[in-house]
Amino acid sequence: MNSYLLTILLLVGSNIMMTLAWYGHLKLQEMGVTTGWPLMAIIVLSWGVAFFEYCLMVPANRIGFQGNGGPFSLLQLKVLQECITLMVFVVVSGLMFRNMQFTWNQLWSALCLIGAVYFAFKK
Repeated sequence: MNSYLLTILLLVGSNIMMTLAWYGHLKLQEMGVTTGWPLMAIIVLSWGVAFFEYCLMVPANRIGFQGNGGPFSLLQLKVLQECITLMVFVVVSGLMFRNMQFTWNQLWSALCLIGAVYFAFKK
């Protein structure tokens, strides 16, 4: 597998784990699983999930960075990661929180991020 595709796949996996670490506890609370848990326990739970996010994010940046022979500049990696974050968030949060509504201004902000990716990769 080439470093371009591997970097993107690792970033997608990393962002799935990040979204679960940041927002999964809210779903668990909604389901009654963590209701009454102290905040420190929720933080430790989220850190545990975030560990796996880092296990994917760090290799993605190492493999993808031009300074290590990868295809992306530092700026391109960051902009790509932010765009992937938004796409993963929309999908994962849409699956976890079915009552969430998206609005036109959120669509426009997503299009602006896609534009940011375009300009970051434009030569």
